[in-house]
Amino acid sequence: MTDKKTMIARVNKMEQNYDACLKAEKELSAALENYQKALGSFAELASYYDGGDWKEDYEADEAGKLAAVPKKGVLSQDGLYDLLAANKELTVDMLKLLTEIAKRGIR
Repeated sequence: MTDKKTMIARVNKMEQNYDACLKAEKELSAALENYQKALGSFAELASYYDGGDWKEDYEADEAGKLAAVPKKGVLSQDGLYDLLAANKELTVDMLKLLTEIAKRGIR
């Protein structure tokens, strides 16, 4: 039988794990919900960038034709490309995480 001191230490450690996991689960759940809501926007941005409209708008902006548009971060040289690349990396990271969860048999 495990002694009392060892049991207390074990329960305290598991309580810390429990609190950390509760916090992580809550934060991930909220982040996934936000991400899911943004999926349509990601798809629209990818089509915009890949379909040629981005290049047309970028060139028009460079020629001074879009001066009336106050905010044009989407037309920055690397901004949209970097966002889409980071999204792809995040997708791979999520797949790796799901694989790790399955390998560990975590329910």
